[in-house]
Formats: sequence, structure tokens, C-alpha cells
Amino acid sequence: MMQQSLWQFIIEQHIKLETQIVQHLALTFLSLFLAIIIGVPLGILIARRRKLSSPVLGIAGVLQTIPSIALLGFMIPALGIGIAPAIAALLIYALLPIIRNTYTGITGVNPIVIEAAKAMGMNKSQLLFKVELPLAMHVIMAGIRTAAVINVGVATLASFVAAGGLGEFIFGGISLNNTNMILAGAIPAALLAILLDQTIALLQKSGYQLFQKLKYIIFVIFLTVGVAYFWTSVSENKIKAGFTPEFMGRQDGDLGLRNVYGLNVNPLVVSDAIMYKAAYENELDLISGYSTDGRIKAFDLYVLNDDKKIFPPYFAAPIIKTKTLEKFPELETTLNLLAGKFNDSIMTDLNYKSDYLHQTPEKIAKDFLIKNNLYKKKRRGNSGTLRIGSKIFGEQYILTEMYKMLIEGYTDYKVETKTGLGGTKICFDALINDAIDFYSEYTGTGLLVLLKPTEQTIKTVTQNPDKTYDYVNSEFKKQYGIQWLQPLGFNNSYALMMRRQQAVELKIKNISDLKNYLDSN
Repeated sequence: MMQQSLWQFIIEQHIKLETQIVQHLALTFLSLFLAIIIGVPLGILIARRRKLSSPVLGIAGVLQTIPSIALLGFMIPALGIGIAPAIAALLIYALLPIIRNTYTGITGVNPIVIEAAKAMGMNKSQLLFKVELPLAMHVIMAGIRTAAVINVGVATLASFVAAGGLGEFIFGGISLNNTNMILAGAIPAALLAILLDQTIALLQKSGYQLFQKLKYIIFVIFLTVGVAYFWTSVSENKIKAGFTPEFMGRQDGDLGLRNVYGLNVNPLVVSDAIMYKAAYENELDLISGYSTDGRIKAFDLYVLNDDKKIFPPYFAAPIIKTKTLEKFPELETTLNLLAGKFNDSIMTDLNYKSDYLHQTPEKIAKDFLIKNNLYKKKRRGNSGTLRIGSKIFGEQYILTEMYKMLIEGYTDYKVETKTGLGGTKICFDALINDAIDFYSEYTGTGLLVLLKPTEQTIKTVTQNPDKTYDYVNSEFKKQYGIQWLQPLGFNNSYALMMRRQQAVELKIKNISDLKNYLDSN
């Protein structure tokens, strides 16, 4: 199967790419506009009242240090999902350089010039607009320029809260091991940053007078892009859907729903960290999810039956290089102690303890091992070090802790954990490049994301879980020198889900029922 080039991908996805660029620009422009409205007056205020400068700049500096994903997370309870939390977070990131440069620019005006202006009879307002701002504009524009470039980069994270932007392609590509998708998002983002930087640089060089003449044009541009954002974000569907970036680009995801079911729900792209709660709080009606996720139980969600079988088996198992098993001879037997110890119900319950009861992965893992008579106290560990990786969701953290405790209890190997590695591509690349020694993967992901077989092969090997497992194990050995150890016993497949009460009211049990409901409305 010929590999698709970047240019072919861009041509095929040009409508989606254009939409994402408009959304990205709108997020950047609107947040920058609000940051200027707030930041410049604040900078003027603290320049007038110097005692306020330290606390104001200190607070802005502290806000700037909060990780962007965490900041978005803090915004969701108050502002929900969509453009509001994204704009609020970007606004906060843009404030510090604008406030600081406005303060620096105004306080840096030569006192002799200020005295001369006062001697000419200028009042405070005239002094500000005719002397201080014109002389400080070069420094102020440098702050705005910095804020704009920062916001172009941070705006890629807006896709985590269903605000759109080029992050949809970037994070979808990382999850799907799709370099073309990553580049289709990253290159326009970089070009937008350069273009915006150079445009503001021209304004900076042209001085205050040109800025005064163009201010209304700039305002109209900002307003136009903002309107375009809302236009591209409007959904006509009765059901408001939210899917993860990874689900959007998979054959066993949105592509399969379109091709097999004819179901096009025009979904928002949203992080799996918030989509369950968004469904519970009526901000989304339909979400993509994982069949053993504990939040299904926590938020009383209903999993729609996949009556046309687009979701292949997703049985979990550790994957590890053959040479690593040879280097650590006791490892395979130790890891296989967990084989067959789970089913879907057990894993869902463990995830519930993590996702909703907020128990630590260490406690959940230890309790499970004790219950199954597998727990042993830690040995000294002086026969080499193993590095366990994990993706960035609760189930993987739990499994990582279980394997860590088993290795430390049953062998003399030391263990290092490298958790939260992100999507499939990051974990698999880390394994290939010997940054980690093993991690837990899913047979469906191995098949569709990492092997990318033909449609005929997919149809053949997904008829039952054993065929899927045998195929991926065989191909991984041939292509990568990697083995799949014995499956754990649970199937964490993709699923579509709704609030249970809503599904009952609309009489939706299967994905086909959802399609029929949308067609009739």
C-alpha cells in the first residue's frame, strides 16, 4: 500500500485544514485583542502607581508559569468547554509581556521630556496620549509581538477543550502515528507565528502615527476572524457530539462511522480527559469513549451497541522487544502472572476507583494484587533496571504500577516508570528507540495504528480476538522484533456513548438507531 505524501494529505483534508486555520487565528486574535484591552491599561496604571507594580507583575508572572493544559482544566468548571475556556487561558498567557512592556515603556520615557510637556501646559490625558504612549509604543509593540507568538503556540492546546484550531491535527497525528497529520497542523502553526510576528514588527517600525491610522482596520480584521470562527463552529445536528483527536482519524472511529453507518455528526474535537464529564453535564450528547472506562459507571452513561461491528477487539497485553526478554530471563514469566486475571467488569471497576473515587494507582494496584494472592514485598533489586512506559490515562497508570510491584516482588530487577507519555506514537517510538523496555498496548491499536494493514486483512483478522492477537504478534515479531505477551483478559475497545436517560428517551440502543434518529430529525 503506497504511503500518502504530505501534499496528498493536505489536498484531501484541505477543507478541514482551512477551518482549523481560521479557528486558530480567531483564538489568537480574540485573546490578543482582549489582552491588549486589559494589559495596556494595567501597565499604565502600575506605571502611575509604582507600588502596585510588584504585586501586579508578580501575579501575572505566576499565572504564566501554570502549565497550559492545567490552566485549561481549571477553566472548565467555570466556563465549560469550547471557545470560552480557551480564550480565557490564552488571555492569561498574553497578559504578562503586554503589562510588563507597557510599564517598562512608559517608565522609560525621559523625565526631561515629561517635564517639558508639563511646562507646555499638558494635562495627564494629553501627556499620556501625545507624549508617553507615542514614545513607549516601540516597547509596547514588542510585548504584543511576544504575546502573539506565545498565543499561536499555546492555541494548539485549545483542541483539548473542543475549541478547534490546528491542535486537532497535531494531537490526532501523535495519537495515530501519522506524520503527515502532525505536519499538516504544525507547519501552518509555525507559519502563522512567523507571519503574525513579522506583521506586528512592521507596525512596530512604522510608529505610533501609523498605528493610530490603522487601528480601526485592525479592529475590523479581528472582528471578521472572530465571526468566521463562530461560523465554522456551528453544528446543525440535533445531537451535539465530541470525539477525541485520535478517534477522529481512525477507521474504527469517525471514519468508520461515516463509511459503514453513514453517520456524520459533525463532532467537536475534545480531550478524553473532559469528554465524559461534558456528557454528564449536558454540554455534549454523544461521545467517543473506551468500553472499560470507570467514568461510564460514574456518570451513568449508556454504551451504544456496535451493531455493524466497526470496533475490532482491543485486548490489552504488554509488548516488549525479544532482545529485552533475553536480557532479563525472569521477566516474561513475571509479567504473565497477570495474564487472564481480568475481564471487562473487573477493569471497569478498577478504572472507576481511579477516575471517580480518585484512589491512587499504587493503592489500586496493590489491593488488586493482594486480592489475587500475587503481592510480594519488594526485593533488593541489583540485577539490572527495567523501564516501564505508559500512555496518559488512568488504566495505563494502574497496569504500570501492577507490573512494577510484580517485578520488584518476584525478581531482583530494579524498575523505573515513565508514565504519561501521551499517545500511541510516543509510547511506541520510545519502545523502538530503547527509551523504555515495555508498555501495555491494545491489539486493535497495534493492528490499525501501528501495522496499518489492508482493508481485506482487517476484515479477516478482526473476526475474533484470537485471530487479531495472533496476527499482531506475528507481524510485530517480523517487522519490529517485538513480542506481545499473554493478554490480560479485558477488551477496552472504542465505543459511542450517551447519557442513559437521554438514550432511553430517544429509544437509541444501537449506533444504527442513532443514525435513524438523526435522519428522521
